[in-house]
Amino acid sequence: MSKSLIAGAAALAAVPGAAAGEDPVTRITRKAEMQVIEGSPETFTGRVTITGLFQREAPARVGGAIVHFEPGARTAWHRHPLGQTLIVTEGVGWTQVEGAPRLEFHAGDVLWCPPDQKHWHGATPHEGMTHIAIQESLDGSPVTWLEPVTDEEYLGTGSDQAEGG
Repeated sequence: MSKSLIAGAAALAAVPGAAAGEDPVTRITRKAEMQVIEGSPETFTGRVTITGLFQREAPARVGGAIVHFEPGARTAWHRHPLGQTLIVTEGVGWTQVEGAPRLEFHAGDVLWCPPDQKHWHGATPHEGMTHIAIQESLDGSPVTWLEPVTDEEYLGTGSDQAEGG
């Protein structure tokens, strides 16, 4: 073993709790400890579950969660003051920025929702979708929720709707 590795291990061993496998800097939230929260009908249409919800303490601003949408489920229209990144882990979904075409995305895709853009996202009517959502808070808030997405908006049956992707 190198001298620096041995010195690092010795320093860690001297930290209270380190012998029990606890690192005073890194915190791990185990999957078994995470609460599963049902999405509120005020902010979601359909069945949505939220797991691993987190918001880091100042000076950090980042927060996020793992969000699962059953087929047909979606968010309400909303905005993120500093934008949002979605990492799609399962399924197929749709997203739309107000006034733009609806886009389709798939597991493995990464979406960027620009700051202050009114948008929505969710599963397609026939397939569920899960994503990891990551966003920053501004003045203590990561999101401003707006009105629900109508079935016509979701399905793209309005005269100004188009599908892309």
